[in-house]
Amino acid sequence: MHPLFDLSARVALVTGASSGIGRAIATGLASAGAAVVLAARDRDRLAQAEREIADRSGRSATVAVDLLVEGAVEELAQAAAAAFGAPGILVNAAGVNLRQPVDQITRESWSRTLDLNLGVPFFLARSLVPAMRAGGWGRIINIASLQSRRAFPNGLPYGASKGGVTQLTRAMAEAWSCDGINCNAIGPGFFPTPLTAPVFDDPQLAAQAAAQTASGRNGRLEDLHGVAIFLAAPASDYITGQTIFVDGGFTAK
Repeated sequence: MHPLFDLSARVALVTGASSGIGRAIATGLASAGAAVVLAARDRDRLAQAEREIADRSGRSATVAVDLLVEGAVEELAQAAAAAFGAPGILVNAAGVNLRQPVDQITRESWSRTLDLNLGVPFFLARSLVPAMRAGGWGRIINIASLQSRRAFPNGLPYGASKGGVTQLTRAMAEAWSCDGINCNAIGPGFFPTPLTAPVFDDPQLAAQAAAQTASGRNGRLEDLHGVAIFLAAPASDYITGQTIFVDGGFTAK
């Protein structure tokens, strides 16, 4: 493996790792040698992800956690360090999109969306930063969205939270990059995940999404491996505060 992309000496924590984008990124990081701590609520799916990584000779451990429970973020930071040592890589992939019409949004649904998509990434990162700072190195990777740039129907809280993620990423970079901690975000296009099931369950909607890209197709989860490894590896040493869209050119049109 080229040293610019070698993660064999690194520990990564990936939230939302039981399925979808989080699981794909965790698998990609493990393939580059990282020991990966998989965090999510669903124990069975976490076990499946752990077996998938083991089948490919990777190293992983799991932590079942609901990140919206008070104190869970701090507990996760401690549990993650117990597996392989303090994580130097954090991927904030846990998220929710309730897809409510504007008139049906409640304060509870608004708070849940903003807390999980925007608040948890900050507070979890802050919990891990001291160990990263002590080691003089760290990588924080947030998950943005097409809705970081564009408004979609029935997605007002989600879009607000994902617009916030791009600014959170810049602010994190300003705060922590001087300590050797790079902070960037990945902005996925349409990928088949539990959150996008309403699109991919409808062939017409899936085709419409593909037609809006420059590449003429929707994403495959393995398309995320390369960018995740790049942002976690030495190859991206001088890149921080950026959002990289992996969308087949959706935002280019």
